Amino acid sequence: MIAIVDYGAGNLVSVKKALDWLGQECVITSDPALVASATKVVLPGVGHFTSTESLGRTGLKQAIVESLSRGIPFLGICVGMQWMFTGSEESLSARGLGVFDGECKRFASSVKSPHVGWNQLEVDSSSRLLRGVPSGSFVYFTHSFRAPVMSTTVACCDYGGQFSAAVERDHLFGVQFHPEKSGEIGLKILSNFCAL
Repeated sequence: MIAIVDYGAGNLVSVKKALDWLGQECVITSDPALVASATKVVLPGVGHFTSTESLGRTGLKQAIVESLSRGIPFLGICVGMQWMFTGSEESLSARGLGVFDGECKRFASSVKSPHVGWNQLEVDSSSRLLRGVPSGSFVYFTHSFRAPVMSTTVACCDYGGQFSAAVERDHLFGVQFHPEKSGEIGLKILSNFCAL
């Protein structure tokens, strides 16, 4: 069963509908026990980085940490991916999970922010999450902060410079874009995650 973590932020219903369409057993939940026992965990996210602080207050962060320690596949989406880093300039007081090094930064003033709409991916062909997704594929973004490009980056996007559109290490996966709003390519990515 896939747990879609409800922490008061995120495009929960759209994520569930996409997973339902793929025939996956999934549930939207704020119950730490259910998250800790799930076979896969998805952390959606929209809005301000401070929304992730509720994960620590409700026991959901500890449940996620427990599941990660058992090697359970985890997918962070948008702010959910940013939370996987040490933090974000959007809120210096709210700390991320820190499973990926680096901080998310605001877009350069030379480009319009937020970055909203369809943009292309430059894909690392070794990625398991993006298996079968060709470079040049378009996905849907909506965000004002971006993650750095690093050794765990498996897809980049260029908007005022390159940033990590997807990161991957072992059973940890994050996407800055919204696969649940990215048509067939997004469904392919979610299907790959479900098959892990």
